[in-house]
Amino acid sequence: MLHQMRSLAKYVWVIVALFFVGGFLLYQTSGLLGRTNVTPTTAVATVNGHDILYTDYQNRVQAQMQSAQQQGQTLTEDDNRRIENSVFEQMVSEILLQDEYNRRGINVTTDEIREFAQFAPPPWITSVPDLQTDGQFDRDKYQRLLASPQARTSGLLVQLEDYYRSEIPREKLFDELSSGVYVTDAELWRIWQDQHDSAQVSYVSWHPAAQPNAGQDISDGDLRDYYNAHKAEFDRPGRAVLSVVQIPRVITAADTASARAHADSLRAQIVAGAKFEDVAKDQSSDSASAVSGGDLGRQPASGFVPEYGKAALALKPGEISQPILTQFGFHIIRLDARGGGDTVATHHILVRIEPNDSSSKLMDKKADDLAKEAANSDQGAKFDTAAKRLELPIEHVIAFEGTPASLNGQVVPSVSGWAFNGAKPGETSDLFDTDNGYVMARLDSITMSGTASFDAVKQDVRTKVAAIRALDKEMPAARQFASAAARTSFEAAAQQQGLHVDQSQPFARGSFVPGLGQFTEAIGAAFGVKQGAVTQPVRTDDGIYVMRVDKRVVADSAAWAAQKGQQRQTRLEQLRQQRVQMFLSDMRKAATIKDHRKEIAAATRSASS
Repeated sequence: MLHQMRSLAKYVWVIVALFFVGGFLLYQTSGLLGRTNVTPTTAVATVNGHDILYTDYQNRVQAQMQSAQQQGQTLTEDDNRRIENSVFEQMVSEILLQDEYNRRGINVTTDEIREFAQFAPPPWITSVPDLQTDGQFDRDKYQRLLASPQARTSGLLVQLEDYYRSEIPREKLFDELSSGVYVTDAELWRIWQDQHDSAQVSYVSWHPAAQPNAGQDISDGDLRDYYNAHKAEFDRPGRAVLSVVQIPRVITAADTASARAHADSLRAQIVAGAKFEDVAKDQSSDSASAVSGGDLGRQPASGFVPEYGKAALALKPGEISQPILTQFGFHIIRLDARGGGDTVATHHILVRIEPNDSSSKLMDKKADDLAKEAANSDQGAKFDTAAKRLELPIEHVIAFEGTPASLNGQVVPSVSGWAFNGAKPGETSDLFDTDNGYVMARLDSITMSGTASFDAVKQDVRTKVAAIRALDKEMPAARQFASAAARTSFEAAAQQQGLHVDQSQPFARGSFVPGLGQFTEAIGAAFGVKQGAVTQPVRTDDGIYVMRVDKRVVADSAAWAAQKGQQRQTRLEQLRQQRVQMFLSDMRKAATIKDHRKEIAAATRSASS
């Protein structure tokens, strides 16, 4: 059954969309949330008193998922959660921005929309090939399109109006927020110094080694005082412990040889006269490019996987490559043109390496049995029983919210997205079909995101406090060395006290310096004293440093003055963007947001079990 479904994969998203609509309409009237009957006005969230309707939210989520699938992407549960979160944050932002527009009296007129549409086309218009001449956007072609009947009948004018009704108020708000931004010459010079001043230092450092039972003598009162003063350090993402079984898709040498032979036959058809684009549409496994005859456009060869880029650069325009093996399978490449640098325009046909029918059927049979016995169950023992009967090893993974789970350095798709979408401990997931086989998970435990309790992180607190106290004990020795080094010489004082002297390479304030780190107190101190001077002990999170500045190079003020105008424009734009981002962040933090998505997902799963 699973083998047949995979062969029909390109139709599955249509079926899923129809099933979702039908299922949701049934769910809307079933009262599954445990409240009154759910209606089309049910809110997936409430933002400052404004409801985000579940139907609106799901329509936008489904539209983005379908767009991704039509471009050839295979979506995992992790991908679905990412899309859902992106749509949710976008809808929240739209409500918050609209409230701000209303508060400030920002609106948009028809004349403004008309002017923007004519003279400031959006990026999705300027990138259309039919509106370009010699690779550049052709404004005359665009003006003719706007004036044509096609613009109205195709819905383009409606799309443009919707776009500008959203974008123009946003631009007005952002202009208001950044209108007072100013940058002084002194600030520009400081930035230039940070980039072009350099220092080179000799240093001695103290890094207390962690002790196995460090901090056992620290009282609970002292630990709790540290915890209360540093709670932000103990913010944790959601954490789930999962049991996982996998049925790998095994690729043999014979499978690779079969794929290579098929790629050779396709290339032979093209060499014999078949049109490359027609073969790509009919045979390429890359469905995203197959619809356009295998066209991958014009882009740097370095943007492809190395094997593809190297092969493309080795071709002459119009030449067809031999099958090229990459992590995706075998590619037949046609070089269409070369541009500046390593830019290439190519078409390709992809032949994926798939298991043979017999091994696929065995794998699918085992996956079918696993799904029938244990999928979507709230009885966790079924998972153990099925795994034992099918001789599938159970492995344990820890997943964090918003991040795909991994096992032995390999991503385990979908199980993290499933676990944090309303699953309860003891529940078993669906059977997930991935590029590398099948996977099923059972949720063993889950901790939602937030500040961890003192008891949960007590040992972490103990380790931190013990490390702080270990540094405290080293500080007298560091002060003694600094005093001796200032009186005699750095090397003599180090030799007398049996200490090792390290020397850095020249570095700027923003550099990463082996041994000193990046943006640390030690880096800053190196620029706080004159050449030849010895610093006082400088304490960082994990060590203590005493340094002698061996060399200082001061930034060239004439070079700075020559580029100051361009630097000012760049800095002004940075400050404007920072002000806007800070405003949006503060607006989001101040909002009252009630998110019901996990509650709804849990209720849906409970009702279907």
